[in-house]
Amino acid sequence: MSSKQHLGHTARKRFGQNFLHDDYIIDKIVSAINPLSGQALVEIGPGLGALTEPVAEIVDKLTVVELDRDLAKRLRSHPFMQDKLNVIEQDALKFDFSTLLVSEKADNSKLRVFGNLPYNISTPLMFHLFKFANSIQDMHFMLQLEVVKRLCAASGDKLYGRLSVMAQYYCQPTVVVMVPPTAFKPAPKVDSAVVRLTPHKTPPVDLHSIDSLQTIVTTAFNQRRKTIRNSLKNLLNEEQITKLSVNPELRAEKLTLNDFSKLANSYYELNLNEQ
Repeated sequence: MSSKQHLGHTARKRFGQNFLHDDYIIDKIVSAINPLSGQALVEIGPGLGALTEPVAEIVDKLTVVELDRDLAKRLRSHPFMQDKLNVIEQDALKFDFSTLLVSEKADNSKLRVFGNLPYNISTPLMFHLFKFANSIQDMHFMLQLEVVKRLCAASGDKLYGRLSVMAQYYCQPTVVVMVPPTAFKPAPKVDSAVVRLTPHKTPPVDLHSIDSLQTIVTTAFNQRRKTIRNSLKNLLNEEQITKLSVNPELRAEKLTLNDFSKLANSYYELNLNEQ
């Protein structure tokens, strides 16, 4: 049998498919998620059901978002899960997750999102999900270990970047399970890990506009070797940066979320005054 085949399904490269098959690792991941009946559980990219099956054994209902038509069909006709599953055959990158909220009044109605994300779309998918952070209780994702390290990186770390700053504005990231390549078929060439992202109840910094933060962070890290005096010069001048008690000689990786929020708020106010 080809190493790309698992349970009769051939992994599709364009969907970035690698199927989890190690029972010990699967059990650790399900324990970390700790799914309970009555919760609004949503799995992204259920694939062949490695996580779906053990979770469905514990709970009475589960929504799954699957783009691959063959896999969606397989899940709809699954011998013991079909009655529990709400199969949404859509691209998770374009899906409006707020439509899955039953009632926004009860805290247990918030979404609990999990999945073994295709590595080729993991970063844009997380940015898409951050838009729904107010509707989400927590997220558990299997990701390439380097992406998990970037999510958790602190100011000053080599891997600290746009993803670190934006993710930490929305969530508290925590590594919960380490996953070796041998846990998958076909085995990827990289280590993986499961990260728990818990949205903050109140934002860690005061921000006038998320778009301004995105602009400042993206511009600063696009030229990460430059000092922010140079990388941000088309957005804020040296005097404006210094006035915020932020050192213009620093590079982007040395700035904290608090520094970025001050820069973003100043940029927002300047634009507002110019209109």
